[in-house]
Amino acid sequence: MQKLINGVALLSGLVSLSVLGGGAYLYVQKDALIESATAAATAAATEAVTNALPGMMDSAMPEMPSATGPDLPF
Repeated sequence: MQKLINGVALLSGLVSLSVLGGGAYLYVQKDALIESATAAATAAATEAVTNALPGMMDSAMPEMPSATGPDLPF
């Protein structure tokens, strides 16, 4: 029974150390992680807008007339 309790205590300590190590890693790397996430979001938004523009422009631009009316008299 004592061996089981010692094993559980050892695993608990390892989990605590891994959580502490992960938190320290995230704290140290937070600026780099934020920059990469910002760059990825900007690239995705730019790509989405770029892909959407040709379809929007085709529907927004009317056809140019082939002939116009006479000059306005002044």
